[in-house]
Order: sequence, then C-alpha cells, then structure tokens
Amino acid sequence: MRVWDVNPGYLNRQSLLGEHREIHAIASILTSGKTGYARHPETRRWAKALWALTMRHDLVVSEMELRGYQHRTPVLASGDQVWPDVFIDMPGRQFAILRTKYRDRVQGRIPLPRTLQQLWAQHKYSVLARDPESYHGMGALVAARNGGISFAQLARELVEILRVPPAEGRLVNALQHMWGYVSEYADLTAADRQHSLALLTAVRTLAIKHQMRYLLDSTALSELRVWIRDVETGPESPSQACRGSTGTGSGG
Repeated sequence: MRVWDVNPGYLNRQSLLGEHREIHAIASILTSGKTGYARHPETRRWAKALWALTMRHDLVVSEMELRGYQHRTPVLASGDQVWPDVFIDMPGRQFAILRTKYRDRVQGRIPLPRTLQQLWAQHKYSVLARDPESYHGMGALVAARNGGISFAQLARELVEILRVPPAEGRLVNALQHMWGYVSEYADLTAADRQHSLALLTAVRTLAIKHQMRYLLDSTALSELRVWIRDVETGPESPSQACRGSTGTGSGG
C-alpha cells in the first residue's frame, strides 16, 4: 500500500492506476471506519489529512486524463486543508525506488531525473505558478557551481512547493511562458491568453500533437489542471469536478 509524494507524471501506467486504487482504499478505510489496513503507516499518515488525500487523488486523475483515461469515481473526503507532515520515504528516495522498480520497464510520462538540472527543468513552471521569487532563487541554486542544493533537498522542497495552491495571476503567468513554446502552431484571443483553463488546454493539446518534449516532461502539464479547477469551483470538494477525459493521449 503506497501513495507517492512525487508528481504522478513520473509513474508508469501500472503504478499510476495502482495508486488510484490505493487512494480509494485508504479513503474508504478512513471514512467508513473499516479495520483492514487501518494501522498501516500509509493509512495513518493520511488520517488527519483527508482534504490532502482528495487533492492527491485529483492529481493522479489529472495525469490519468492527460494520458487518455476516463474517470468517474471521485473521492469526496473532506477536512482541514493540511498535508501529511511525514513521508514514508523522502521524495529523493522515492525517485531511487522508482528507478529500481522501472529498470528494464516502461517508465512514466516524465523521465525519472538523474541530475539536479533535469529535476529542476521538470518542475520549473509549477514553481513559477506559485512564486516567481522561489523560481529565480531555486534556479540560481541549481546553476551554482559550488553545489548550492542537493538532489534530496531539491526533491523535498519541490514536493512541498507543489502542495501550495497557486494564485490565479501567477498561474496564468506560468502558462503564458509555456504557451510561448507552442504559440507558432495556433492562435488564441487576447481574452483566452488571460484565461488559465483555455491556456492550459491549448498548451496540453499542442504539446502532445507536436511532441514538444520540453513541455511533455513538465509536471505543470497535469498538476496545474487540478488547481485551475479548484479556483473555478472552490476548495471544498475538488473531486466533484473530475468527470470524463480531456481527450488527449500520452505515452507512459
């Protein structure tokens, strides 16, 4: 029984669908008083973070939909808007586990990072959507020749930053940066370029159609969809908006 903390884009098909099942199992245990696996460390760490478990579910579902899967089984648990304060394995260790697990097997949508620079490049637009100062500060640390930050430190900080809801203006700003990579293939009205959902939908569609690897390897391509929906519908029950598929497909 495992719920990962690293972005679901790193999970291959089997792991992604498996985590989705595990989240539903944990939610059922915690909301229905079931005893099976109630004392499992993974269940216990989500016991006081049901809202966060719902958000993790929605992040997994957004990745599933990006790969073309349909989804009609929302998690409707609620609670204080807090994330677990413990990890079963630290995020850096989770990448090592996945590298071993996927040896000689198909990986996820996002290649497992081997270097600081690769890890940062995969997360940079997700960070920009939260805080431009953190974006510039982390970028400088990664670029520092004297080893400004370790892989393990960066992996943990990125997981924690991506748990922060992005403000609408900063989210649009990050998406506009991403749009610059695909804008030659389509045109958006000035109004759509200020609308987060229209921007993300266009970026996702064009990135897949034209196989823009830089964007396809970005955590932002799936995770920002959850927060856009949260802005539109409110934070109480984000799973309620999970229905159907985006109609796009991706490998992994």
